[in-house]
Amino acid sequence: MYKLSVVTQEKVLFEEDVSSLIAPGAQGYLGILTDHAPLITSLVPGKLTIKDTSGNENFYAISGGFLEVSNNRATILADAVEPLEDIDLSRAESALQRARERLQKQEDIDLERARKAKERAENRLKLKKGR
Repeated sequence: MYKLSVVTQEKVLFEEDVSSLIAPGAQGYLGILTDHAPLITSLVPGKLTIKDTSGNENFYAISGGFLEVSNNRATILADAVEPLEDIDLSRAESALQRARERLQKQEDIDLERARKAKERAENRLKLKKGR
């Protein structure tokens, strides 16, 4: 068991003791258990799986960020995190369509921001649809 904090710019989403965490690292998914070696890594869009101390798994869509592990404490600084059950499929599909349209125009837009919006929408749809 160790303490996990999941933080976004807006709020502390989660701060509890957990038994494990699986997060989408830049080089692949990482599993974090009690007494894990110290680690700092970037996170990419994907599925965040948190297992509580009772063994229940909770799933979240994460759009990227950073993970730090040290002294039986893990902290995720996330760009955005959303419980899978809270994802609105039609809203995610609309966001993907808007991002695709912005990327096609490529005029007077922040291309990096548009790419990230597209990645986030694709991740949310993939996880919600279970693919």
